[in-house]
Amino acid sequence: MAIITWHSGNVPSHIEIKQVYGIIFTNDGRILLRIEDGEYQLTGGKPEAFDKDMEETLKRELMEEINISISKAYIVGYQLVDEEDGTELYAQVRMTALLKSIGEQRPDPDNGLIYGRYLTTPLKATSLLGWGQVGENQIFEALEIAKKMFSLTCFSKENTVLDPEIKQKVH
Repeated sequence: MAIITWHSGNVPSHIEIKQVYGIIFTNDGRILLRIEDGEYQLTGGKPEAFDKDMEETLKRELMEEINISISKAYIVGYQLVDEEDGTELYAQVRMTALLKSIGEQRPDPDNGLIYGRYLTTPLKATSLLGWGQVGENQIFEALEIAKKMFSLTCFSKENTVLDPEIKQKVH
């Protein structure tokens, strides 16, 4: 089983980045989660050779998977992953941004799935993600960045299902 540790800030240059995921806030301080197979997740994906940077990776993945656009994204930190199999350690980056617009649900072009979209409080997001202390650290560090960079001052306590998950693949 992999060992995952949380680190604030930028990834050291010698560590490969295999994932860039977003902790996306609304103007009222809620976090947007993706629903896949009944599980709550952050949205993001693998950096591609044509992405100029991590922010471009995140914006592309958010548009492809859940059809949203975001403001400028800021680095929160990264999960350092040790697969405990002798392979090199790698990073799973977390960035935060403010939600700009939400488009209609549509199939992910990579797999044809249509994901659900759910808005919730930062505290409930940590519970729904179920990542323990590592998850709590990244959500609350993202919250501190969001307060500063996006001037978030009010925080809704409401949970909202924007769209349900559609179980069958759409091609």
